[in-house]
Amino acid sequence: MSDPLRSSLSRFQRLRRLVLAGLIVAAAAALMFIRSVADGALHEFVEAFGIGLIGAAVLGRLWCTVYIGGRKSAEIVTAGPYSMTRNPLYVFSAIAALGVGAQTGSVVVALVFALATVLAFHVVILREERFLRDVFGQPYQSYLASVPRFWPNFKLYRSAETVVVKPALLSRTLSDGLVFFLAVPAFEAIEWAQAGAHLPVLLRLP
Repeated sequence: MSDPLRSSLSRFQRLRRLVLAGLIVAAAAALMFIRSVADGALHEFVEAFGIGLIGAAVLGRLWCTVYIGGRKSAEIVTAGPYSMTRNPLYVFSAIAALGVGAQTGSVVVALVFALATVLAFHVVILREERFLRDVFGQPYQSYLASVPRFWPNFKLYRSAETVVVKPALLSRTLSDGLVFFLAVPAFEAIEWAQAGAHLPVLLRLP
């Protein structure tokens, strides 16, 4: 990738992270006044299922990093998770968002979190595809034609005989992923404040 293209893509990715962070903060602020209709065992089940989704997403993101760590702009990776979907990191991030939303105990909030994440990433994916098409040309065009953009096709899966693992990138991916678990104490604190009437409940959702 030429320096101007690399610089432009880096700026766009930084902007993407800032926008997503802003959306997360705005969503968290709104959820301070929203509570799940479900109580008791059902509420706890939704939260526990969400924790499982977050854990699966963190492991999935590590799996992606094993295959693509540091090589996204240098070569076309087509093995492992990248053989089933062109954007597995974003897929697992959407799963994590679903799990984060589930910490409210509301299925509706969880689905809204996941859908909002998918829509945000769709814009990012389209921008990245234009860059990668310019960089790799026909080989990337062939990859576009054979592997789904987002939703995985498990029938396409194929592994690689060897992969080069970069521990520093794995560590960074793990650290980034573990941030999702902060939703657990955060929403527990909100629920405690709502139960004690320290925060008003303006809306209840299933």
